[in-house]
Amino acid sequence: MKRLFSILAITGMMAFGTVNATTNASTNTVATTVASMTQDEAAAPAEELGFHQELKKRFIEGGPGFMGIVLLCLILGLAIAIERIIFLNLSTTNTKKLTQEVEDALASGGIPAAKEVCRNTKGPIASIYYQGLDRTDEGLDAVEKAVVAYGGVQMGQLEKNVSWISLFIALAPMLGFMGTVIGMIQAFDKIEAAGDMQPSLVAGGIKVALLTTVFGLVVAMILQVFYNYIIAKIDSIVNDMEDASITLMDLLIRNKK
Repeated sequence: MKRLFSILAITGMMAFGTVNATTNASTNTVATTVASMTQDEAAAPAEELGFHQELKKRFIEGGPGFMGIVLLCLILGLAIAIERIIFLNLSTTNTKKLTQEVEDALASGGIPAAKEVCRNTKGPIASIYYQGLDRTDEGLDAVEKAVVAYGGVQMGQLEKNVSWISLFIALAPMLGFMGTVIGMIQAFDKIEAAGDMQPSLVAGGIKVALLTTVFGLVVAMILQVFYNYIIAKIDSIVNDMEDASITLMDLLIRNKK
């Protein structure tokens, strides 16, 4: 639109014989338009690249020592979190469907058929069912003990390595705060060495202090989200395991009668 208005203005003024003035005005207008268009076109890529460049710049300014350790906490924490999420999703079982299949197998083929159903089904609930069915010859008390004991084993597998995520959540901001303290100490050392308090002397140390704190808190917040999701997923599976254990005992009692 700016270019169109410029052309119309040039044409009108040329018609009235003001060629020289029009030429200068049009040249300035076109130059301004081209410059504004160039700035608009270059603004988007600059902003897109600027975020990554700024992040890299701030990371380097924070110091390779503490910032590298904070980044390592983020990488290890995310690796463990992703592994746990995949494992928990694979461990999720349709309890109602499995219970119905076991009940049908008990009615049609007895304990061996029910054990075969559990053997062919993945997940901790199917494993608990199998362990309980495998002790049916020893009585219901033995079945209950086996279910409770193996349920504890399965719960330990679900919670495996989760404590490491909580460690990284606590460690990342601590490293950030330690970087803050060290940065402030460096700033005061420079003041002491110079014998005068100048902003240029302390700016570098204070910047390092603030950057390490920010990155440490960001890492902790990211890992906290994954940690809460994992804990909620584990609680859901454990509740299903407890309900399935009660359902299994009811099935065996009805089958025995």
